[in-house]
Amino acid sequence: MSQLTDPFGRRIEYVRISVTDRCDLRCFYCMPKGFHDFEEPENWLSFDEITRVIGAFAELGVRRARITGGEPLVRHDLPQLAAQLAALPGIEDLSLSTNAVQLERHAAELHRAGVTRLNVSLDTLDGERFHTITGGGRLDKVLAGLMAAKQAGFAPVKINMVVMKGVNDDEVEAMVDFCIEHDFTLRFIETMPMGDTGRDAANRYVDLREVRERLERRYTLLPGVMPGGGPANYMRVAGTELRIGFITPISQHFCETCNRVRLSVDGTLYMCLGQEHAFELRPLLRAGADAEALKAAILEAIALKPARHEFTEKPSQVMRFMSKTGG
Repeated sequence: MSQLTDPFGRRIEYVRISVTDRCDLRCFYCMPKGFHDFEEPENWLSFDEITRVIGAFAELGVRRARITGGEPLVRHDLPQLAAQLAALPGIEDLSLSTNAVQLERHAAELHRAGVTRLNVSLDTLDGERFHTITGGGRLDKVLAGLMAAKQAGFAPVKINMVVMKGVNDDEVEAMVDFCIEHDFTLRFIETMPMGDTGRDAANRYVDLREVRERLERRYTLLPGVMPGGGPANYMRVAGTELRIGFITPISQHFCETCNRVRLSVDGTLYMCLGQEHAFELRPLLRAGADAEALKAAILEAIALKPARHEFTEKPSQVMRFMSKTGG
């Protein structure tokens, strides 16, 4: 049973761990073109420091952890961290979010290290469009990474597609068919106005209720469920094993069930994507804080968690980019 309960009675059971704010792609809604103001390596939490923090969370009842970025696979020796986290008493579910550009050569080792589930960002199946959205990326590398993940035994592999007006909203059905063919799970995501990049992408916002209505004209959608700690509302496509999740932070926010916090690469604990409430753990770690001191700090941090984001009411409130916070 989780001992972590925020001021609004929500149990915190899930930590997302950003191991880097760097990425080998430049998706326009995540990181500004030409941006180079990354966190200095000396400020990154080491693998041992991350393990100490997640160990403290586990002692407080957290059972799920996800490794994110930026792009986590640009951090050297990532399978070593995965093995350390998977070995922590209490951590029952270790997953990874990635753009899959480098996944082909890391998939088998990550699976052996204890990562069982993957979320892969993929907004288009068109190579030229992918190149444009990602600032020069190659779709063939992502597809090779996805096939390597299947071969390595990851299950489920979830495809995350940010649906954007005039960018890729014409590919919704094609992505459904792709995921049916390859036995992937599909999750559609609404754009969020985080930083200047997010606010620009918000001009391309698509209400996922409209997407669901479109899909219902072509497929029979039945209620579905998926294991995991995330906020998606799932449906199953009749006659297939495909689950489609709808993540709707704007049109139907899910703040009342939020069960997570985010640890950034510099050791800042963020309580909410859409607020600036944060707690710095790095000074404590570098000062040699023991497990009890870390647990006390985490409890103090959770007490700062706000009731909800304010993306709609105050779209300019959050200035940090998604890549800085962690996906």
